[in-house]
Amino acid sequence: MSSESKEQHDLVPRDSAEANDNLPSGVSLEPQKESSTDFKQVETNEQCRPYPRIYLEPQEKSNTNIKQFVIEKLQKSCQCSSTKAKNRIFGFFPVLQWLPKYDLKKNILGDMMSGLIVGILLVPQSIAYSLLAGQDPIYGLYTSFFAGIIYFLFGTSRHISVGIFGILCLMIGEVVDRELHKAGCDTAHVTPSMGMVSNMSSLVNHTSERICDKSYAIKIGSTVTFMAGVYQVAMGFFQVGFVSVYLSDSLLSGFVTGASITVLTSQAKYLLGLSIPRTHGVGSLITTWIHIFRNIRKTNICDLITSLLCLLVLLPTKELNEHFKSKLKAPVPIELVVVVLATLTSHFGKLNEKYNSSVAGHIPTGFLPPEAPDWSLVPNVAVDAIAISIIGFATTVSLSEMFAKKHGYTVKANQEMYAIGFCNIIPSFFHCITSSAALAKTLVKESTGCQTQVSSVMTALVLLLVLLVIAPLFYSLQKCVLGVITIVNLRGALRKFRDLPNMWRVSRMDTLIWFVTMLSSALISTEIGLLIGVCFSMFCVILRTQKPKVSLLGLVEESELFESLSAYKNLQTQPGIKIVRFIAPLYYINKECFKSALYKNTLNPVLVKAAQKKVAKRKLKEQRVALGGAQEDVSVQLSRDPLELHTIVIDCSAIQFLDTAGIYTLKEVRRDYEAVGVQILLAQCNPSVKDSLTRGQYYREEEQNLLFFSVYEAVAFAVESQNQKGTCVLNGMSGFSD
Repeated sequence: MSSESKEQHDLVPRDSAEANDNLPSGVSLEPQKESSTDFKQVETNEQCRPYPRIYLEPQEKSNTNIKQFVIEKLQKSCQCSSTKAKNRIFGFFPVLQWLPKYDLKKNILGDMMSGLIVGILLVPQSIAYSLLAGQDPIYGLYTSFFAGIIYFLFGTSRHISVGIFGILCLMIGEVVDRELHKAGCDTAHVTPSMGMVSNMSSLVNHTSERICDKSYAIKIGSTVTFMAGVYQVAMGFFQVGFVSVYLSDSLLSGFVTGASITVLTSQAKYLLGLSIPRTHGVGSLITTWIHIFRNIRKTNICDLITSLLCLLVLLPTKELNEHFKSKLKAPVPIELVVVVLATLTSHFGKLNEKYNSSVAGHIPTGFLPPEAPDWSLVPNVAVDAIAISIIGFATTVSLSEMFAKKHGYTVKANQEMYAIGFCNIIPSFFHCITSSAALAKTLVKESTGCQTQVSSVMTALVLLLVLLVIAPLFYSLQKCVLGVITIVNLRGALRKFRDLPNMWRVSRMDTLIWFVTMLSSALISTEIGLLIGVCFSMFCVILRTQKPKVSLLGLVEESELFESLSAYKNLQTQPGIKIVRFIAPLYYINKECFKSALYKNTLNPVLVKAAQKKVAKRKLKEQRVALGGAQEDVSVQLSRDPLELHTIVIDCSAIQFLDTAGIYTLKEVRRDYEAVGVQILLAQCNPSVKDSLTRGQYYREEEQNLLFFSVYEAVAFAVESQNQKGTCVLNGMSGFSD
């Protein structure tokens, strides 16, 4: 007999045999019924080949000197050379890499066409979304202009369109309204002022005196934008983009839909021509609708008719654009057409003078001088900027990766975070609000032939033309037209309701996350809704591990594979052996679930032990009466029958990790089962689980061979350990011989 075989034989657990000797006679504790089909037994031969055990020698871990490691890292990072400096600069400004290689003949036509079309679409959208952020129309144009130029310098995606984004504008608008309210301003009657001196009297609150005009509103917006950009750059520097991992597709979809409902609510007053205060805080959506219904009699008929006409034109044309997008070289710029026609009608029809229709007002040309954000507002808006920054970079990074994968190139997620961060930090000094990539404009940009970010420069030139020349012509543009444009652009998010039945069939948990995030974002507030969605999503992950799937396994015929008995037919089982698969990490949350599932699928050792004691006590009493109280004779005559179940194999392949509670649970389970003569074998443990078991002292050093590399090997060991020496067992494996 080889030394290796001798070692294995010596290490076979004897607890089972010892425990069986103590079982009382007459105790019949049946485990769960076995499958009708058993392992194919191999006839006993005189010469039997022992089943080979797998042994792996672990790598020796070198003792790492932390001090030396840190010094080497610092020396490596601090080394400077011309090549390293060039790579750093080129990596920070990707435009220096691809622009010198730009194929003018191949790419310029597509870039110019897509840039021109996106620029035309951005003009009315930028003006409309400015209302969401509580700003004058000019600031939306500024934002889209500067964001396109800066992303051209720093971005790595060739296709995404970065500019003003409706959801972020809504979130900024809520912060602006809140801060204006704190300053004692009535947000329904804020004096429009483009940095010029207002003759309006100052409104005073209990802390300070501020001029309630749009110059203060843009200070709030630019300060939020600056802080959001700082967070995004910091996340890029510390490479903590993993935060976006917690924003699942269902969560983001629910958040966008809920925010879209809030956007629709905020624009309803413009469609009706009502002058009501913009509510903010928890429950603002319900409060807004209450104000609308209370003032419904004051509806401006001119604005209502204009809104209905614009809807009748925009909705069908948008649907036709989407339906025939594969056949159209470029979508019909219906928004710009509607804006031009509505402006001309309002101007020559004098709708503002005759019917008191609300108009955009004076939009100056040129650029305002740069101005630093209001540093005194930083403590007030720092928390709000966190949610805005996360939504901004998550949208940008996900869109850039999606279109890069579609067109066969790669983007640098960390550089994208830098790019969108600088798209907010730098423009915040030029009276801009937060920007990010937007799906609708990106799809238009891609479908119209965009090849590189040169198209962003073309878009910026279109916006520059509007800023320098055309902007004042939009003076008579009705605000209800801008509200309609905003609402029509929410179609994609609101269509998510149609996808709910299919989402429910695919994943009920994701559907629940979608509903919770959508309702909380709409009914409570966008920021709190996002936080609730993230927390609920994480809770659902924990819930899935708390109630994991546990299944009994059987052997697939003519193989060494084990699969679930409840999922597949004609699987073979071995009498006396139960194989259990636990599909979840084993930690403090689900340790009780693990024990109860194991007891349910095998047997409960605590109850078995109690039953054994009860039977033994009763038999002892009966024998004592029969033998006249001779205690010594009674003790000798007692005998116990072994259980039918002798081995439980736990398939650990789906257990990702163990914590302290998980290790203690395994120890407790092993101790309880061994007390009733059942051995516990672990199979297919990953290295992390093995390390945890070693550190947790689950087994002694000489018992390491009780961890098996496969379930088949563990079952073979269990069968062999129950046979006498020299007897052939399953699959030609032999017992040990001297």
